[in-house]
Amino acid sequence: MQKENKMQDITKNNFDFIRVLLAFIVFVGHLGALSDSSQLEFLTNSPVEVAVFSFFIVSGFLIARSYERSSSLKSYIKKRINRIVPAYLLVVFLCTVLLSTVSTLSFSDYFGNTQVYKYFLWNSTFMNFMAPSLPGVFGNEAVNGALWTLKIEMCFYFAVPLIFLLFGKNNKYRNISLIILYFLSLVFLNYFEMAGKISISKQLPGSLCYFIGGMLGYFYFDQFIKHKNVLFIIAIITVWIDLILHIKLFSPIMISIIVLYIAYSLKFLNNFGKYGDFTYGIYIFHFPIIRVFATLGLFANYNPFLMSVVCMFVVIGVGIASWHLYEKKFL
Repeated sequence: MQKENKMQDITKNNFDFIRVLLAFIVFVGHLGALSDSSQLEFLTNSPVEVAVFSFFIVSGFLIARSYERSSSLKSYIKKRINRIVPAYLLVVFLCTVLLSTVSTLSFSDYFGNTQVYKYFLWNSTFMNFMAPSLPGVFGNEAVNGALWTLKIEMCFYFAVPLIFLLFGKNNKYRNISLIILYFLSLVFLNYFEMAGKISISKQLPGSLCYFIGGMLGYFYFDQFIKHKNVLFIIAIITVWIDLILHIKLFSPIMISIIVLYIAYSLKFLNNFGKYGDFTYGIYIFHFPIIRVFATLGLFANYNPFLMSVVCMFVVIGVGIASWHLYEKKFL
């Protein structure tokens, strides 16, 4: 009976709102960086990195719960693949085909270029770094710089069953093992950050501490709810100290506490997702859409603030359409 009450309480949250907010933060930051508008440059101050890591925290919480409640490993894997892969392949395919219209190459030269097929192949297998660009598109810069997080998500999805296999679903050593993994992840993260290799530090070994923060939030959910106000204050102070010291020691777990505090405090936002889950579509489509706006000179030739609003509505519209017309059919 206690477990049923816990599960019932856990479902009353505003994760849908949080994910949309995080996607908007990422969109704003990329808008400032990709628009090539000096007037929008201030938008680069948007905390994109914190938003991305917060996505990992939410995933850690929800995926731990999903796996624990799944009837079988097959059921779990099917759910996770159906949620990520179809829309991911859609955005890769659409970028490959539709961005030919903004390429500096002719239609025949574009599709006759082997880079097009390398892009499609490598990106379809989540290996974005192998072929990030398309010929003559966006000055041969990355087509969709937001997709790098998806390979980390997929790796984490497959890591969860392994973690449960090694330490057990209800094993008393499981949480201790997760805490050890948390600190090992932090060693990797801080080592490469201090070495100036930021892109490497953000890969799965380094990002795992954020997923684990979310997982521990799930496994210690009752204790978290009981002490959430005190934990929230401690978390704010600790993150502030970590920022001053320029080191990530406790901030990943503390950011997890902050995210979960918001998720279980603002009850008026609990029904935010009743019209659909548009976050994923917004996240995977926003980057190339911003770049198309910039390539067409919309930020340069028109009021950049007005174009930012137009771009935002286009991104939201595409996200909504992606959910209703495509994504939810696989769920």
